Amino acid sequence: MTEPRDTLRTWQPDGWHGAAAEDAHAPLPCRVPGIANLHSHAFQRAMAGMAECRSPAIPGTRAEHDSFWTWRETMYRFAGRFTPDTLYAVAAQLYAEMLEAGYTSVCEFHYLHHAPGGRRYDDPAAMSRALLRAARDTGLRITLLPVLYMTGGFDGRALGERQQRFGHDVDGYLRLLDSLRGEQDDTVRVGCALHSLRAVPPDAMRTVLAALPADGRVHIHIAEQMAEVEECIALRGARPVQWLLENAAVDRRWTLVHATHLAGSEVLGIAHSGATVAICPTTEANLGDGLFPLREYLDAGGRWGIGSDSHISVSPVEELRWLEYGQRLATQRRNIAADARVPSVGETLLRGVVASAADSTGQAVDIAADSLLLDTDAPLLAGATDLDAIDRWIFAGNRNLVRETVVAGKRVVEGGRHVAADAIAAGYRNAIRELLRD
Repeated sequence: MTEPRDTLRTWQPDGWHGAAAEDAHAPLPCRVPGIANLHSHAFQRAMAGMAECRSPAIPGTRAEHDSFWTWRETMYRFAGRFTPDTLYAVAAQLYAEMLEAGYTSVCEFHYLHHAPGGRRYDDPAAMSRALLRAARDTGLRITLLPVLYMTGGFDGRALGERQQRFGHDVDGYLRLLDSLRGEQDDTVRVGCALHSLRAVPPDAMRTVLAALPADGRVHIHIAEQMAEVEECIALRGARPVQWLLENAAVDRRWTLVHATHLAGSEVLGIAHSGATVAICPTTEANLGDGLFPLREYLDAGGRWGIGSDSHISVSPVEELRWLEYGQRLATQRRNIAADARVPSVGETLLRGVVASAADSTGQAVDIAADSLLLDTDAPLLAGATDLDAIDRWIFAGNRNLVRETVVAGKRVVEGGRHVAADAIAAGYRNAIRELLRD
């Protein structure tokens, strides 16, 4: 692998910048913006690949067939084993993998607050601080989103035994947010996550929203599963996104996670609100959630980004690729995301994630501070030009083409590997042994 030459070609949403190579098919090393991961549950990285066996059916319930709801049972059992130390080790490994793959920031949707059974740690923010430490130690920007989780369904039923780790009342939740805001710095922000409409009663939602700073970011799971949509209609008289838009001042500070099952009026409503949709294609495929109506949303001017969610993949390239491929499978057409204005699918997708990053994360987006150097010596980019380099990065194969990752001006990935990869991996292996111990 040759060292980067002095002159770089830098991609920004308005096109390529920098001196062009004399030979158009022998491109200079190229730098592209770092990508924001808008939805993460870090602890789930440890169970990736462990929920791929058929589950026993439970007739007459949501778990009658293998689905999100049967997967959730496996996730609950795994979540019950974590401590702050094992959470730190798993998150550090995940965050190093994110940086190697091209993510430079993460929105951590964090609901694993307490010890098993709901017992409080001496420091109520112990699990949150483990995540912040992992992000700082690896060099990843983080927007920590502590989750409010209060009820087990739209009917207001109490949390189950395995959900007790997640729960807060409103006062306890607001105290947690207050205690964490002091952790904010140039690479750390603290926002708010409402787990879902089924887990947060309307009055609690209004109280929390009224207490947030004017620039506070708000993320929420919504309309991921048809069972959720049907229950919301039955008990609140409206579809989830419809209800949210009618009952909250949804704007650019909001990120709606998944929003998979939408009526046409909801597609328009989200787009007109200025909110971002966090689409998580590999997780949504893994769970059998469904397909987001991408083309309709783009036509409405909607803002969107991607997340790796359950981390069965930790690759922004794969998320972007499968966002497009899912639409192709559904429509039996090609190049769905592109249009006459930007005919390149890859550039359309990259523009989308760059445009939404600052509003969703609450952190500035600046390619001078956070960027990726692509390996233009790799065979997959042989002969690439300005016209096809981004498309080839995203669609040409599965080899990671990120040579270097810079966050806040600091190089944290060199030669395709995190600078502390070996030590982080050793800690992760120890944590997995502990988590899987009978």
